[in-house]
Amino acid sequence: MSAEYDFVVIGGGSAGYNAASLAARLGLKTVVIEGAKDVGGLCILRGCMPSKTLIESADRFLTLRRAGEFGLHAENISHDGAAIIARKRKLIGEFADYRRQQLEAGKFAFVRGWASFEDAHTVSVKLLEGGTETIAGKTFLICTGSKIQVVEIPGLKEAGYWDTDAVLESEVIPKSVAVLGGGFSALEFAHYYSGLGVETTLIQRSARVMKELDPDVTDAVTEALQKHGAKIICDTRLEKVETTAHGKRIHFQHEGQAQVVEVEQIVYAMGRQPLTDGLQLEKIGVERKKGHLHAQLTQQTSVPHIFAAGDVCGPYEIVHLAIQQGEIAARNAARLLKGSSEPFETMDYRLKMSIVFTHPEVAMSGYSEEELRQQGRSFVTASYPFNDHGKSLVMGETDGFVKLIADSATRELLGAAVVGPRASDLIHELSVALYFRATAMDLMRVPHYHPTLSEIWTYPAEELSL
Repeated sequence: MSAEYDFVVIGGGSAGYNAASLAARLGLKTVVIEGAKDVGGLCILRGCMPSKTLIESADRFLTLRRAGEFGLHAENISHDGAAIIARKRKLIGEFADYRRQQLEAGKFAFVRGWASFEDAHTVSVKLLEGGTETIAGKTFLICTGSKIQVVEIPGLKEAGYWDTDAVLESEVIPKSVAVLGGGFSALEFAHYYSGLGVETTLIQRSARVMKELDPDVTDAVTEALQKHGAKIICDTRLEKVETTAHGKRIHFQHEGQAQVVEVEQIVYAMGRQPLTDGLQLEKIGVERKKGHLHAQLTQQTSVPHIFAAGDVCGPYEIVHLAIQQGEIAARNAARLLKGSSEPFETMDYRLKMSIVFTHPEVAMSGYSEEELRQQGRSFVTASYPFNDHGKSLVMGETDGFVKLIADSATRELLGAAVVGPRASDLIHELSVALYFRATAMDLMRVPHYHPTLSEIWTYPAEELSL
């Protein structure tokens, strides 16, 4: 005998929990199915929160290393890897416990097990405590997240390495590391180690790091990280890895020349891929696109009553967007079940935001220059450096700049970027401006307190004002 629900959520991470909570409030009989041993999802357990906890330790250590600039004495400073990880485990344990309590609060059913589709309206759940349960659903949301993507490199497996999950659990701080990859996570882990004073080399296949962002942004963060001690090598081709008496030796090609880097440990951070193992999606005809579940802006897959959200469908692996996707899926599922004539809600990626917690931080909101070129939009830009800004000079944080992108004719703001101190906070002012379709003149006219970091936005806004 099977239980039947209006809305079946497969995956109990941030997208799944928020979608289920909303669906329950909308009156849908809802169940969440989660098979992982620990609940909470990638962001809480192995992504956003634990990595930022480690990075906070690196940021504080980097400040101590610079104490002399501010007339302070901090001598014989050192770090304790076990204590850093202990703090991380305590915080993440608290976050995960709270999420577990939310999932078990009774607002919706919560089933612990692994789901696989029997048909388009039925899943079989292999329960963690043993046995199976059949669950029928009128609508479904797949939000099972992602797993580490493994790229075969000769000798890497034999030599051994840490993936990003292992870094988050390692109490050992190596004397030297090589980070393989050039995406957001790779840059953050490179900052973590270099901030702690570890000899750090980042090796990236593409011509620049974080290739999704505009070149001026990636160039600025690359220059700043190198200034703080990291070595970044782009446009490479990895050839092989060997074990040495003291660690690992990486062979690669760079600018037509054979290169070798020897380090104590390798950090593998070459991306993630959708986690759909065991779902048997081929049984029900859910289509994929470049490995991800193909979801429309309504979050519907190729099977209209089956929705997807988060890393499993993309197009961006960012938790706040995953939550938004899940909530849109819940509202659209309710419309579908009620036969409402109201148009389905759609995702608007115009306001997407990207943040990288390096030092300095990197943040973008709205469209990049490259995206606007692809759209055929005419735009203008203006930027202003932190090394000519009073508050950042006082703080001793002068790396980077802010940039505004506006429509050539109307000067409506279309995008913004910041590489610099507290970029993760500064960008939100621009997200609000973009939401309300403010012009550069609107932003310039908003009073900004002096001296603050935020007032730096007024300088490029003034330049772009008509």
